[in-house]
Amino acid sequence: MRDERDEKALLGQARTLDQDALAEIHDAYYPAIYRYISFRVDDLHTVQDLTSEVFTRFIAALRKRLGQPRSIGPWLYGTASRVVKEHYRARKHWDLVAIDESMAAEQMGLAESVDQAWARRELHEAIQGLTEDQQTVLALRFGGGLPIKEVARLIKKSEGAVKMLQARAISALASRMVERK
Repeated sequence: MRDERDEKALLGQARTLDQDALAEIHDAYYPAIYRYISFRVDDLHTVQDLTSEVFTRFIAALRKRLGQPRSIGPWLYGTASRVVKEHYRARKHWDLVAIDESMAAEQMGLAESVDQAWARRELHEAIQGLTEDQQTVLALRFGGGLPIKEVARLIKKSEGAVKMLQARAISALASRMVERK
């Protein structure tokens, strides 16, 4: 994302609750955290809520001065992972299909919208069948758009282990999706 020295300086400013620093962190990381969460959660409104919760917790941690983030990216991704897990623990059942009605009405017919939502739901269910490590790697790589080296650093595994987890996850997803057809 950014140079480590720049990030430390920015984090130092954020610890004083400097509004410009907080806005810069939000602007720099919000899209990636949003994509990461959207890879794990199917409902777009829930994705927005959970992404906002990550940044709310970031500010709360800065205010408490206990358990403060030592680096921005890993803290935000770790918190995003916990927020998603908490979300699923709180839910007793799946919503059948979440369709963004305005998008459906504006961009495609109802049948296409339902087909797309159904395919997305099936993919999401297949992803939920992967191991936690596989889900995390896929979410960081494809949801967060992070390179393998950064994923390895975030999850504290070697680059080779990340590549293997990714390959096995993609293979398992392909098998599950073929079985569903």
